[in-house]
Amino acid sequence: MRITSYFLALFLLTGCSTQYPNKDITGQIFPTVVGQTLEKKSLTIPSDFTDDLTLLLIGYVQNSQFDIDRWLIALDVTDTQVKVYEVPTIQGLFPQMFSTFIDNGMRSGIPKPLWQGVVTIYDDGEQVQAFTGNENISNARVVLLNNKGEILYFYDQGFAVDALNKIRGVLSNQPLSK
Repeated sequence: MRITSYFLALFLLTGCSTQYPNKDITGQIFPTVVGQTLEKKSLTIPSDFTDDLTLLLIGYVQNSQFDIDRWLIALDVTDTQVKVYEVPTIQGLFPQMFSTFIDNGMRSGIPKPLWQGVVTIYDDGEQVQAFTGNENISNARVVLLNNKGEILYFYDQGFAVDALNKIRGVLSNQPLSK
């Protein structure tokens, strides 16, 4: 019985996800998706973003947090001025069924003042993964959007100083809307 339960759990965790090839989405419009902040506020991406530029740090599995943490530290240390959202994006029926449990786990590990910057996506998770690709699933996806939802920069290889410098270059060359 224990072995059957193990294999059922393994199937539910791994068998309900689809692999999509990675692709460069620079210049495209980010799809409209709905998520919820850890403060339990609904957020529609990208239309609810009011800043000229917004940076999304998208993670598809828990191991993506390693890259996301490095991005957050590097952005802070370099005093990069851009609104940043962590976007855990999970596809499949199993995570949707346990979204409250997953979100509570994230809340327990993230200081409350930062909850508004973490937006979990479950229902539209497959749409986002199909859009960006999810090969090398542990790598964070980094998406810089303008206020029209256009992707100005995309990086899907985790973290690199060169990628950080490119984002900073794009940010410094963007005219601000009035």
